Amino acid sequence: MKVIDKIALVLIIIGAINWGLIGFFGFNLVDSIFGSMSIISRIIYALVGISGLWGIKLLFDK
Repeated sequence: MKVIDKIALVLIIIGAINWGLIGFFGFNLVDSIFGSMSIISRIIYALVGISGLWGIKLLFDK
């Protein structure tokens, strides 16, 4: 597995954990740490979104 694949996978996991916390407890960890829709939060959300798209590629790798 390439380094970029591992980074994408870690970001996908972070995003999944955050969404799980939102769904189960109504608690947004990213917003709690970095502030609601701060520049850093938006960058994290963008990176997680890009990683999710990269994850589609990981489904089809052999």
